[in-house]
Amino acid sequence: MQQLTVGGDAETLKPLTATGTGTLQEKEKAQLAEILAKLNDLFQGDVTDDDQLIYVNNVLKGKLMESETLVQQANHNSKQQFSNSPALQQAILDAVIDAFEAHTTMSKQALDSAKVREGLKEVLLGPGQLYEALRGRGGYQSGASA
Repeated sequence: MQQLTVGGDAETLKPLTATGTGTLQEKEKAQLAEILAKLNDLFQGDVTDDDQLIYVNNVLKGKLMESETLVQQANHNSKQQFSNSPALQQAILDAVIDAFEAHTTMSKQALDSAKVREGLKEVLLGPGQLYEALRGRGGYQSGASA
């Protein structure tokens, strides 16, 4: 580890960590906490906070972001007007159905095929960086040997 000398005193420089290992900004944390508080009132059963956040913030929101109708309505209406849009209500229902069908289809294929499960493992361990994420969660630094 390098040392920085300032006025005769040596200070040890901290090593750089992997890109993207910083924590979420406080504003983002507050927003996620607010989302979770509302979702916890909606969903029951064996559903984790991560399950809820991914479902709403990634899956449903991602499907809704694809709608040109919603983009146009958001650009031409106030938030209150937009929230009352019948098109938004239908788009949410469609997004829930599409997500259910897509996840059911993929889950059935994974359950029925060792080849699909092996492919999922390759994706998770390759570009998905599952191993690295798990090690990071366990407190290991990036680049540490196994």
